Amino acid sequence: MTTPIDIKSTVRDRYARAALTVVETGTKGSCCGTGSDCCGDDPITSNLYEQSQLHSIPADAVLASLGCGNPTALAELRAGEVVLDLGSGGGIDVLLSAKRVGPTGKAYGVDMTDEMLALARSNQLAAGVTNVEFRKGDIEHIPLDDDTVDVIISNCVINLSADKRRVLAEAFRVLKPGGRFAVSDVIVRGDVPADVRRSAELWVGCVAGALEEQEFLALLREAGFEDPSIEPTRVYTAEDARGFAASAGLDIDRIAAEIDGKFISGFVRATKPARCCGPDCC
Repeated sequence: MTTPIDIKSTVRDRYARAALTVVETGTKGSCCGTGSDCCGDDPITSNLYEQSQLHSIPADAVLASLGCGNPTALAELRAGEVVLDLGSGGGIDVLLSAKRVGPTGKAYGVDMTDEMLALARSNQLAAGVTNVEFRKGDIEHIPLDDDTVDVIISNCVINLSADKRRVLAEAFRVLKPGGRFAVSDVIVRGDVPADVRRSAELWVGCVAGALEEQEFLALLREAGFEDPSIEPTRVYTAEDARGFAASAGLDIDRIAAEIDGKFISGFVRATKPARCCGPDCC
């Protein structure tokens, strides 16, 4: 049986190897399994950013990008805001956020993998960006104080946590009243086969750990968030999943009908309630 410790260790090892691949070979790493079909331009992590966004971003930050969306394009970041990226990896979304919030704002990145943090800090230096800080930590225990962040973003990372309830509680804690939760993630619509859920390989490939759509919305409300919503950005077919399934030893033809269209990338929004500031607002 896969445990939370097993999952965290597997995730850390995979992302460490992905970072080292970028540094040592100058090629794109992969968060998915060992099958060659799932690496490189896989249907989840490819073609997420407009070229106009990337001209000032170091190549290594782009190569290390293993997300499933582009939260910086959808989060409506404003000048002067403080942004936090959960699971910041090689730093691409932190660097893009820093540009959006400008010199009066700040962008934090939190990651648990030393190799990714080293790569992100190298990319920060290469980009010449000063309103950025990368911190080591787990997204289940965010190393920031209460009520310090205007916007939380994340890119295909929350699904990798074995304790998503804790992640959302921590996100709520560090957001300022009125702060925004605006993340990209892989989400499930309906039931999927149990063997897919159990596979650590697929978990790291950003599939098996995905929350079911209504469960995600319910957990956000349970954490205290208001107005949660999920906007689909990509819908994956059984054929899209072929490489991931093969890497985990699953027979895609056997389970195709059960997973076709069940996995999506989506943009998840929610808001931390503003504090009551007068006699008529409570």
